[in-house]
Parts: sequence; structure tokens; C-alpha cells
Amino acid sequence: MAHWQTVDELHDISADLPRFTKALTELATRLGLEIAPLDADHISLRCHQNVTAERWRAGLEKCGTLLSENIINGRPICLFKLDEPVCVEHWRFTVVELPWPGEKRYPHEGWEHIEIVLPGEPETLNARALGLLSDAGLRETGISVKTSSPKGERERLPNPTLAVTDGKVTIKFHPWSIEQIVASEQDD
Repeated sequence: MAHWQTVDELHDISADLPRFTKALTELATRLGLEIAPLDADHISLRCHQNVTAERWRAGLEKCGTLLSENIINGRPICLFKLDEPVCVEHWRFTVVELPWPGEKRYPHEGWEHIEIVLPGEPETLNARALGLLSDAGLRETGISVKTSSPKGERERLPNPTLAVTDGKVTIKFHPWSIEQIVASEQDD
């Protein structure tokens, strides 16, 4: 299979990776978040048009395997396991999340967030995640924090999310890895 950075349908996200990496590093620094010891299990894209999502899907199918296709919050989301990783800082992401456009308009089409796994009780996720961030960073202008509980149609695990963004990129925290969530969908 092809390396994702050589696939024609993915040329724009290949070109976007340096911007994303720089913005993510800047956000982590502003938040006082020490990323080195953290396990981030996947990276996610955002787009405005279905045609872009379809093009990216076609490209990802050339360099990876579809792990999951699910409806979450009313829109399709695909997860792909790549043969060659997307490298951001020290992380080597082999799982890419590709959501179709929803109601929210993002300021940029391309890489949008990473998801960090903080194993532990789902009920304590927010406190554990916020404990990794500096109070000064959370008070900075333009930083927002949101909690949610996205749920796929067949998910069995509670999957709260704490998302921190500066409007350019987002860092999300979950209690489970994406592969644990996908496995929970398969259980009967």
C-alpha cells in the first residue's frame, strides 16, 4: 500500500501537517501541558464539504484499512488504520478519524485535533485532564474548554470527552482508546 503522504487525494492534508504540528505545540505550551508522557491514540480531520470527506476517504482507503464507520451526533465518522503513521511531535498516529461535515463550521479544513487517552474512571476524566493543565493557561484569552459525551449507535462504553481549544486546533481527553471503543461496538 501507498504511504499516506504520497496519495493524490490526500495532498492537502499532507501539506497541512506542519501547520497543525506547530499550532498543537503552541497550544500545549500555552496550556502548560507536558505532552511527552501522554498517550495520544488518534488524530482527526475536519472539512466543510461532503466532497472533501469523500475524497479523503478514497485516499485513506489507498493507504489504510477502514476500522469503523458509525453515525455519531447525526453524521458519519470513519476510522482508518494507516499502514504508515502520521507523525506529530513524538506521536506516531496510525488511526485517523474522518468525520463528515456537521453543523459546526471549522476555521480550517485539514488536521484539527488529537485525542489523548487518560485511563481511569470516566466520572473523574474532567478532573484528571484539567489537573494536567495550568490555571494560567486555562484563563488565557481565546482558550475554551468543553465537555461532551459523544456516542456511536453501538458503543457500550461511557466515553466522556474534555476538549480544550484555541480555535485553531484542539486537544481532547478520553478515558478509553479509540480501539477499545470500536471493540465495544462489536460486543453483543
